Amino acid sequence: MKYNFLPHTETQVSEIALGTMTFGQQNTESEGHDQLDFALDSGINFIDTAEMYSVPSMKETSGSTEKIIGSWLKKSGKRDQIVLATKIAGPNRGLEFIRDDLRFNAETIRLSIEKSLQRLQTDYIDLYQLHWPERKTNYFGQRSFVQEEDVWEDNIQHVLEVLQQLIKEGKIKHIGLSNETPWGIMRFLEESKKHNLPRVSTIQNPYSLLNRSFEQSLAEISHYENVGLLAYSPLAFGVLTGKFLTGESLPNARINLFPRFSRYNSENATKATILYAQIAKDNGLTLTQMALAFIRQQFFTTSTIIGATNLKQLQENIQTSQMVLTQSAIDAINQVQDVFPNPSP
Repeated sequence: MKYNFLPHTETQVSEIALGTMTFGQQNTESEGHDQLDFALDSGINFIDTAEMYSVPSMKETSGSTEKIIGSWLKKSGKRDQIVLATKIAGPNRGLEFIRDDLRFNAETIRLSIEKSLQRLQTDYIDLYQLHWPERKTNYFGQRSFVQEEDVWEDNIQHVLEVLQQLIKEGKIKHIGLSNETPWGIMRFLEESKKHNLPRVSTIQNPYSLLNRSFEQSLAEISHYENVGLLAYSPLAFGVLTGKFLTGESLPNARINLFPRFSRYNSENATKATILYAQIAKDNGLTLTQMALAFIRQQFFTTSTIIGATNLKQLQENIQTSQMVLTQSAIDAINQVQDVFPNPSP
């Protein structure tokens, strides 16, 4: 396993991170603990979660993932061996069961961090992320920016001041954004520079062979401002394993269990996946190996967040850390992207 520094920090994280949003719904506490043990034994030191997990988020299971990680931390005593990331949920997603006020301010951020620390049974978070913008904008596959009335007022300086205080108190170490846009990330960077406030280290956005929209403008910011991508949904809810090309029914697959997560099963996504599967075969790789290797080789990728529902999947995903794609394979991938650009944004 290789490791990268979180940009602008002295914290090193594994190139592959363990995503945990299945813990508490698709995976039991025991299964979650097994995944955490296996991940650490395999060289992973970076664990990502969120206060709203498991997914899909609902009142009955909200916070369940953090609780499972917390019970593992208490049992294993390995807090000092991991870099732990979590996220605060924002408004516009109908998650009022998380807290009454979903805006980002001193009271709500402090309330969320205290609850996360309690569930996780730890004194600090290594990377604290805003799960999506507080304002109304495009994320989670939305297209075409639409002007609409929004009660949000630019409070980014204030949010950074709150996070700065939490850093001073030792409750968080570094900060990141998630599902953010170019305008949003530049506003955070602007306020950090202007007022000597904590600097955004990472951005956790979707990135895969079926969704390379990060390259359009966020990659430029990553290059010039040194903000690292934490790539989530790298296998597009399992589509890029190729398992949906076999004709099997797969009733327990995520896309089938939760039909509203439909962004990765469009007609063009299927067509592109068929072509990618052939490229992988031509290069002596599985589609999973090629899909994850492609992400890891991008200059802007700090870590790739993988998720699995069983240890066999997890093992295959982790083993891709040694794969390196040839230039001819990358050229073939880019030709498919030209034909089917970002079919699942």
